[in-house]
Amino acid sequence: MAGTTESARPTWVDDDLFPFESRFLEIDGHTVHYVDEGSGPTLLLLHGNPTWSFLWRDVIRALRDDFRCIALDYPGFGLSTPRPGYRYLPEQHADVVTAFVDALGLEGITLVGQDWGGPIGLAAAQRRPGAFDRLVLANTWAWPVNGVLHFEGFSRILGGPPIRFLVRQLNLVVNAFIPTGHRRRRPTTAEMTHYRRALDTPERRQASAVLPSRILASRAFFTEIEAGLADIAHLPTLIVWGDADIAFRPQERERLEATFPDHKTVIVEGAGTYVESDAPEEFVAAIRDWTATHHDDTSRAGERDR
Repeated sequence: MAGTTESARPTWVDDDLFPFESRFLEIDGHTVHYVDEGSGPTLLLLHGNPTWSFLWRDVIRALRDDFRCIALDYPGFGLSTPRPGYRYLPEQHADVVTAFVDALGLEGITLVGQDWGGPIGLAAAQRRPGAFDRLVLANTWAWPVNGVLHFEGFSRILGGPPIRFLVRQLNLVVNAFIPTGHRRRRPTTAEMTHYRRALDTPERRQASAVLPSRILASRAFFTEIEAGLADIAHLPTLIVWGDADIAFRPQERERLEATFPDHKTVIVEGAGTYVESDAPEEFVAAIRDWTATHHDDTSRAGERDR
């Protein structure tokens, strides 16, 4: 069940840095925060770990004159509050995103998924195929990686009890991931404050502590996504890739390219995991150029059909 709800935006959110109206929606016992800015074709912007809709602020500011930009926070992230007993699993986040799409009656959606936002958003697209028209995938993946040493090592070390303890006590994921995921620029003190304050207690940090282990432990979820890729492989896809990312390699990009034949790839040289925040001008330009080109191609195809 979903419905509108009244909730207050925390005073630590800087209205100049995040100049959007905060909206709140009740979904299955969660209070889900989101922003809904502009009008035009719908962009559904999905974040990864340990970020929130704040990640997309430069993209939203640049695109809201021509697009409807919607960005939500998964329960436990950003300004969203989870229901009691929520486990912060990616499959649960996918359920929330699917219910969110239903609650807002969204259609003609372009999914814009980064990091965990890729598999979470692709799961929603597979469950609501009529609602999604296009995909933008940035430094992400969509299949099981069990047995791949690169991911096995990361998941087992970061997802193990000692590191999970440090994540909860010291906000380790924010303090480590955000700086290393920006390679073209250094996040400002104010930006880091917004990421830290969103996960400002040990209980709150459980959301970011859980996900590294789920890279392996949610194998069934990733197997299901992989099996459903054929059903959405026809969707026009833009792949925007920061090539200085230490998490996602050229192998992941190449597999996405092979999965979605109607794709365009834009390599953002020197950018890290959070390419939309690390190089927002180039990220925005990639979406604008691709959208304009795809619109022209669609228009010409329609003229030929007539």
